[in-house]
Amino acid sequence: MEFTSNYKKREPARRRPRRKRPPVNKKLIIILAAVLVAVICVVTGLVVRHYRQTQAASAPVAQTQAPTTEAPTAAPTEAPETTQSAGEVTITDYQATMYSTTVTLNVRSEPSQEGTKLGMVGQDTPLSVTGKCSNGWYRIDYNGGVGYVSGDYVTVAPGQSEKSDAPYLLKVNREQNIVIAYAKDDNGDYTKPYKAMVCSVGLDGATPTGTYTTSDKYTWRLLSGNVYGQYATRITGHILFHSVPYFTQSKSDLEYDEYNKLGQPASLGCIRLSVADAKWIYDNCPKGTTVTIYDSDQKEPLEKPTPIHIDTNDSRRVWDPTDPDSNNPW
Repeated sequence: MEFTSNYKKREPARRRPRRKRPPVNKKLIIILAAVLVAVICVVTGLVVRHYRQTQAASAPVAQTQAPTTEAPTAAPTEAPETTQSAGEVTITDYQATMYSTTVTLNVRSEPSQEGTKLGMVGQDTPLSVTGKCSNGWYRIDYNGGVGYVSGDYVTVAPGQSEKSDAPYLLKVNREQNIVIAYAKDDNGDYTKPYKAMVCSVGLDGATPTGTYTTSDKYTWRLLSGNVYGQYATRITGHILFHSVPYFTQSKSDLEYDEYNKLGQPASLGCIRLSVADAKWIYDNCPKGTTVTIYDSDQKEPLEKPTPIHIDTNDSRRVWDPTDPDSNNPW
């Protein structure tokens, strides 16, 4: 009996040939490693350099002497008798007690907004003034040294006159629209009424009350409303003495309707005057002249002048009748 079978003996599996790995380029690996090390070194050097520069910038300047308890160099130094600082600002010895008129008044190392801020003083703080600067600033005693404050924000004590070299003190009565210049008496106080001028102050109380010192002067000055004023003298901020406005910088272009308002409130805050009076202040009241603005219904020591009335049908109406210009048809 024969037996048959479909079973076939499996042939042994063929082994797959192994892929040969590419030969390692040892030289290339060495080069890449060297480049990487170099990059790390450069980056590390830059970081260290930047750190050292930052530290040097923030560190205080090295001193050649051992530290002491004396004030730092930024503190004020003793005031010279008379000096001349950057910007050709002349400082003259001057003694007075003045007060801050603003809530916080900056004290600076120089008579300029560019000076280093040394500190602040509060409103109504008495200031021992030791010098007057030609640009309207004051030198003061401050923390045992010297500081500077803007004349726009200081004043003498209410009811007192400032001892100064200005020949006159100007007082403006808002209620009566009159300006009176006071000259000095034998004691150097401004008690002698010298000249009265009719004026127009601001509407609705736009002219501020208080005591100020004059600063800038202009033969012509652009005013609010795109008009111009002759012989302007700055009292404080945007408040000035000046003539009745002109439409252009021409003496024959007067706003004659406004001129006829002299003696009553009419301006946006400035104090309007005739050309003759504005020029008198311009010529006779130097920078630093004290101006006190107040309200009073009491009789003033000098009578209020009666302003000239311009006939608006007169061909000469475009000129201020008081202008001393030789071309004035009046």
